[in-house]
Amino acid sequence: MKLSVVIPAYNEQDSIPETLRSLHQTLTREGIEHEIFVTNDNSKDNTLQVLQQLSLEIPTLHFETNKGPNGFGYAVRYGLERFSGDCVAVMMADMSDDPEDLVRFYRKMQETDADAVFGSRWVKGGKVIDYPALKKTINRVANLIIRVMIGIKYNDTTNAFKLYKRETIEGIKPFLSPHFNLTVELPLKAYVRGYSFEIVPNSWTNRKYGESKLKIKEMGSRYFFILLYCMIEKFFSRGDYLKKKTAQNATVSR
Repeated sequence: MKLSVVIPAYNEQDSIPETLRSLHQTLTREGIEHEIFVTNDNSKDNTLQVLQQLSLEIPTLHFETNKGPNGFGYAVRYGLERFSGDCVAVMMADMSDDPEDLVRFYRKMQETDADAVFGSRWVKGGKVIDYPALKKTINRVANLIIRVMIGIKYNDTTNAFKLYKRETIEGIKPFLSPHFNLTVELPLKAYVRGYSFEIVPNSWTNRKYGESKLKIKEMGSRYFFILLYCMIEKFFSRGDYLKKKTAQNATVSR
């Protein structure tokens, strides 16, 4: 099972070398066939030049520049339309996500044949390092609201770090979110449309270089829009978008 890793990158010249080297070394050591797909989101610094140099030492690295429209959601969507693997993970370029956790996600998918594997920083075994206090408070409140309104038994929906089968990604299209609210759209659509998921603890470490691209005050209404969209689909779509049953399951159910 080939693993693709989609990484959006905007002005990440300082962070991305360590991120990509660590990711490639870990996946290679574990014998995992993989592709690293970086979307250079029209960076204004030297991110493109850094990627060009890194491609000379990392044979599984593929990168393209998204000329626009730009934004976190558009950058991730660019990669999700072009990856070549049987499954795909979304990771950050700033080394906040641990490649060792990705290995655990991948092994869990192999073991369980789940349609998706979701990371959680807030279950036993998960941890956060240098997580800003205000951001943590907003995170926990937002995830509580999502759990109550959607009914999902999962406490870290806003965490972008997740792994999906190719069939799952195809089944939750079309994508709507141009911004960070894509991190909520992907797992909630997977849940609402009947795709199975496993939860694996993961860690999160605050970035060493640069500054976060997430502007909390700009995202509230956008997250709420996606939440309402998924609620409407869950309660009023009459199952039109549910995961298609396999021929084997259909036979068993008759």
